[in-house]
Amino acid sequence: MKFYTSIPKKLEFYFNSELELYKTELSFGNFKNAWNHLERAHIIGQRYPYAHTFVHWKMLQFGFKIKSRSEIIGQIPRLIFGGVKSFVGKIPVGNPGGANVPPLKSFPIEKDLQDIFVKAGVN
Repeated sequence: MKFYTSIPKKLEFYFNSELELYKTELSFGNFKNAWNHLERAHIIGQRYPYAHTFVHWKMLQFGFKIKSRSEIIGQIPRLIFGGVKSFVGKIPVGNPGGANVPPLKSFPIEKDLQDIFVKAGVN
């Protein structure tokens, strides 16, 4: 069994870029675009405990910002268990991480995100 710890440096750039885009969109009140960048950061970082947990923390904060009870309630177990599942390599690949999707369901990864994984040498 492989244990995952920290996000590889080559992938961290893309992860942080999505988080920066999230902050920018959020500051302009573009909630839909902001959320999309959080979902992309989740997909990029979900194999790595700290990155995975951090995105769920940001999603929980977003839930409070938009006053979404379902997002707040849905993020709490994801925040608690997401990083643990990452650590042991048991994640639903491509899952965008929001409370609007089943937490254990895998999803197809968009082509541009697949390309990021290839560029970073993480497949």
